[in-house]
Amino acid sequence: MDAIPDGFSPHVRKSPLTDPWEPLYARKAEDRLVLGVRVREVHCNSRNMPHGGFLAALADNAMGLSLGVALAAARQPAGGLVTVSLTLDYLGSAKLGQWLEFDTDFVKLGRSICFAEATVRADGVPVARARATFKLLEAKAAA
Repeated sequence: MDAIPDGFSPHVRKSPLTDPWEPLYARKAEDRLVLGVRVREVHCNSRNMPHGGFLAALADNAMGLSLGVALAAARQPAGGLVTVSLTLDYLGSAKLGQWLEFDTDFVKLGRSICFAEATVRADGVPVARARATFKLLEAKAAA
């Protein structure tokens, strides 16, 4: 198996949706969280390319996590985020063994709605562009 790029470590936020796709990796930056994964058969459709739904799910995840980083940096309390709208434009395709990165390029924080855009790259080449709107949930009061 090819090496994992510098700066990435195992992604610690687990979910029943992403468990079958492990191992997933993350690189935390000051303003976002970049997800990464080496393409394996479990990620692919019958053409041995990563399934569009897989790309959409991880792009959604990366954007939501990046908004969380931005909210924390802005000291804006939040009880979480829920995806309201998600769109993807597929620009190309990836292959088995390639390194995929889900990198959030743009974040706009609001009081109740937040926006994000991300680029999915296979070995550095863009293969998808994602845009999402998220509803900001109220932070729960401390007990």
